[in-house]
Amino acid sequence: MSIVKKIKTKVEKLNGNLIEMRRHLHQHPELSFAEKETSQYVQGLLSEHGIKYKAGYCKYGIVAEIKGAQKGGLVYLRGDMDALPITEENKVPYASKRSGVMHACGHDAHTTMLLGAAITLQSLRKELKGTYRFVFQPGEEQLPGGASIMIKEGAIKNPSKAKIFGQHVHPPLEAGKVGFHPGEYMASADEIFIEVVGKGGHAALPLNFIDPVMVSAEVVSALHKVISRYSDPKVPAVLSFGKINSKGGATNIIPESVSLMGTLRTMDETNRAHLKKMIKQIATHTAKAYGAKARVKIKHGYPTLKNDIPLTTAAMGHAEKFLGKDNVVLLDKRMTAEDFSFYTQMMPACFYRLGTGNQRKGMTSPVHTPTFDIDESALVTGVGLMCYLATQNA
Repeated sequence: MSIVKKIKTKVEKLNGNLIEMRRHLHQHPELSFAEKETSQYVQGLLSEHGIKYKAGYCKYGIVAEIKGAQKGGLVYLRGDMDALPITEENKVPYASKRSGVMHACGHDAHTTMLLGAAITLQSLRKELKGTYRFVFQPGEEQLPGGASIMIKEGAIKNPSKAKIFGQHVHPPLEAGKVGFHPGEYMASADEIFIEVVGKGGHAALPLNFIDPVMVSAEVVSALHKVISRYSDPKVPAVLSFGKINSKGGATNIIPESVSLMGTLRTMDETNRAHLKKMIKQIATHTAKAYGAKARVKIKHGYPTLKNDIPLTTAAMGHAEKFLGKDNVVLLDKRMTAEDFSFYTQMMPACFYRLGTGNQRKGMTSPVHTPTFDIDESALVTGVGLMCYLATQNA
């Protein structure tokens, strides 16, 4: 029997367990860097199947290891574990039991599929070559990102001799399909915080105050020209502001200050550094022109996610063999960000998308929404493909 058939047979038998695991995790979501129960659940299942692991990275992170019977390469598989501060609206038996917390980005599925891959490869270890490591990672949704912390704490050994794969649920793709993008795939992401400080007063007496509301509007307007005039036109870039909030104020009261919050995204480190410099300069000078002050803080976030071109191109070929050519698609670049990008700076890496949508069942909601859900048939696809990619690169 071929390795493809062996993996598919093992995973199909595991299907009921995969659904049970995913639903348990979905019902008990935990926010970034607070994944205590999730970590304990993972550790319990790893122990149950005789899989060695080390826990405690980034508080709740785990790295499990399986060695094949023959010598070979080193492959890492990664899954994130954290949930989001969203109240679930799905009326399903496995809905979140924690108010205000939900697995709205599919990390419950990621953790489940990584567990499934570990269990499957453990059962095949006598027929395998190489070493397989499984990274159960906390805190993907929050800076500085659990990946960066696990790396600093030594969770990734011998990266110069290793390859790493990660997958992410993707509602726009129907369950059973997967998508890849060789090269630069996802953007860097920095968080921007600006406080515009003026002088408050009565709204009817404009000569007596410096209006930070008006100045903040001018700052935002000026900054939206940063991309069109200061960004390299060959490099994708986005600057957006998602929150404006005044400290005090009313219909007839001008506040003392206004805070702005936004994000900068691009796909080139030189461009990134230049844009951050221009944001600080333009915000400061614009506020000064109106007699106000702008205090600018930019929180350095995730780097650009770059898929290794040879590894990812080969992975597409392996996926076609495992799932059929019609079920493998080429994806466009995305301006969203992922802390898997930290791993891509260390070793050849491939981060791909797993189709989880099902229009017939009404499962079309995007990630990070209160109605997000997955077609659970995708779990078998995800586990099987992870296993096959791992065996072909060990």
